[in-house]
Amino acid sequence: MNPLGKKTAAQTSHQAYRSLALASCLFLGTCLTTADLGMSNLLLAQAPNQTDQAPAGWFLAGSNPAGYRTGVDRATAYEGRPSAYLQSNAPAVDGFGTMMQSIDAEAYAGKRVRLRALVESQDVTSWAGMWMRVDKQKTAVAFDNMQGRAITGTHPWSTYDVVLDVPQDATSISFGVLLTGGGKVWVNHVTLEPVGNEIQVTAPAPGQLSKTPANLNFNE
Repeated sequence: MNPLGKKTAAQTSHQAYRSLALASCLFLGTCLTTADLGMSNLLLAQAPNQTDQAPAGWFLAGSNPAGYRTGVDRATAYEGRPSAYLQSNAPAVDGFGTMMQSIDAEAYAGKRVRLRALVESQDVTSWAGMWMRVDKQKTAVAFDNMQGRAITGTHPWSTYDVVLDVPQDATSISFGVLLTGGGKVWVNHVTLEPVGNEIQVTAPAPGQLSKTPANLNFNE
């Protein structure tokens, strides 16, 4: 199953998310112990002007949150704005980490919503991406994590969009940036806003069929 495609915590508090995510990964046997992380002194060294805790309003989660760290990096800015970062604690890490938040869906109910962000990547060994998931209670009703158009390797600042329809009866929206494997990504200029229907969704709702054939010439 794609990272974050299935809800792993109730929409109650940041602490509840952390606890349930950790319990889930322990059950699946995917969490690493501190001794397994193999952290190098170089990777653990704090960069100047870089915090080592999630930005206000965000939190660290994933299948292996102990393998990652996140914070604010004022040295890597974009147009004068500090960036958030998500980084593995070792060059090779199992599972994935995410810097994320969850909100009530009421203000976006019945609308098409676009998550947009600038992302810069460094030495991403597997893949990274922005992601958004729309839930009705404990069921995901729309989801995209950019796995089919993933960020890999090292790339300069680029704009990435995730666009989903929010059903009228949706209850919550979760979104953020995820990193699988090793590497580091920076995020800046994050927006979450309704858009018109002329903007195409980036992933169909689960079980929804396309109305027209796609890529019949294999050019995409």
